[in-house]
Amino acid sequence: MIEGGKGGSHTQTGLEFESRISLKKAFEEAEGYAVEKDVVYYNGDKVAELYQKGKIYSKLLKKYNINYKDYISTKLLPDDAIFVLRNKTMYIIEKKFQRVSGSVDEKLQTCDFKNRQYKKLFSKLDLKVKYIYILNDWFKNDRYMDVLEYVSSVGCYYFFNGIQFEFLGLPIPK
Repeated sequence: MIEGGKGGSHTQTGLEFESRISLKKAFEEAEGYAVEKDVVYYNGDKVAELYQKGKIYSKLLKKYNINYKDYISTKLLPDDAIFVLRNKTMYIIEKKFQRVSGSVDEKLQTCDFKNRQYKKLFSKLDLKVKYIYILNDWFKNDRYMDVLEYVSSVGCYYFFNGIQFEFLGLPIPK
């Protein structure tokens, strides 16, 4: 990947994504990693927990008896989310894959609002939040330069085709 998190992930240092692949599947394919009941293990040690769509509410928030309506007015359903234990960070991952122009172009501009909502939602748990887009090469087109600059400027992140273990604070497979 390119320094600063704006490149593809085609080495052992990153998790590769396609439009149809989940974070769980990406970990299952990574050397040294295993996933059991949405818990991620590296060489047998628990390193993270996975949440997809509504599981943030039915598993994580329910475990701590948190009613989302006390923090936000409507449920947000991420494509994927990973809570990394060592850095107490919840990474919200939205995958956007395009082949033609469409409504996803404008959806990228909503990251600041969603990032703030997730921070409110997890405030009682004292978790850091990082909102991330995984994009395909379609978004490398110059016409997305301004919106990608905006994504970075509001404290959100984007990567092309994958994400590095290092960015997530996870061990890099040997």
